[in-house]
Amino acid sequence: MSLLSVIVPCYNEEENIADFYHELLKNGSFLEEKRIELEILYIDDGSKDGTVAEVKKLRAEDERVHLLSFSRNFGKEAAIYAGLQKSKGDYVVLMDADLQDPPALLPEMYSYIEQGYDSVATRRVTRKGEPVVRSFFARLFYRLMNHISKTEIVDGARDYRLMTRQVVDAILSMTEYNRFTKGIFGWVGFETKWLEFENVERKKGETKWSFWKLFLYSIDGITAFSTVPLAIASIMGVVFCFVAFLLIAVTIIRKLLFGDPTSGWPSLVCIISLISGVQLFCLGIVGQYLSKTYMEVKRRPVYLVKEDI
Repeated sequence: MSLLSVIVPCYNEEENIADFYHELLKNGSFLEEKRIELEILYIDDGSKDGTVAEVKKLRAEDERVHLLSFSRNFGKEAAIYAGLQKSKGDYVVLMDADLQDPPALLPEMYSYIEQGYDSVATRRVTRKGEPVVRSFFARLFYRLMNHISKTEIVDGARDYRLMTRQVVDAILSMTEYNRFTKGIFGWVGFETKWLEFENVERKKGETKWSFWKLFLYSIDGITAFSTVPLAIASIMGVVFCFVAFLLIAVTIIRKLLFGDPTSGWPSLVCIISLISGVQLFCLGIVGQYLSKTYMEVKRRPVYLVKEDI
């Protein structure tokens, strides 16, 4: 018999743990027909509510339920990585505990694996329920990434993805500390089937992703899979050097022809402010890449485990 590992990253999802479990089993009837066993890996990302207690209740009733609890909050990327490392399945699927990833899609996803696809990924065709501003910047991010990176990232892509063991092993071979899973999925390649579905709102509770967290996450993605910002900083440096030499030439000519090189100090202040801002911006770009390098060379563990059941 084959084994399907369901990885469920959790952070303060006490209200959704049992609901997700029952919904998954309700839509998992096809597993018996296909002679596939099931393991459910709840990865607790340092929750401060009763998430761990709820998982332990399920574990007492069903030995297919497993719990890996972190010593603190390390972030969803760390939880996904830990789940992939812990999984033993011939097939592995990533799902959110809030039921925004419909378990009802699993039978169709597995049917494509049977047809020979290496992974089956999902993407939202609508962003119903999301703030308009967040949706706008999300779409802008995907367009930007696909212009400046060689790694394709599909607009609206979810982490909800069913993979073969070969794909999982390929992902685990990428051991970087600064992880951006959406980019990693695209980078490893393999033949992927995309399924589209209407956006589903959370079953209970509130999202843990604020606009600021998503903004920082987008910066992680850009710096992880593109060096174009560094090239932009270099080009801006060359352009402003050229402009500076041009302004020097204009100042000298004005002095020779009109004898008044000092007029126009307000515009001079504006130019200095502009160039200073560009310099700081470019330093910030370099600083982002340097900080990522700094974290990589320290070789800290991606996560620490407090409890493994």
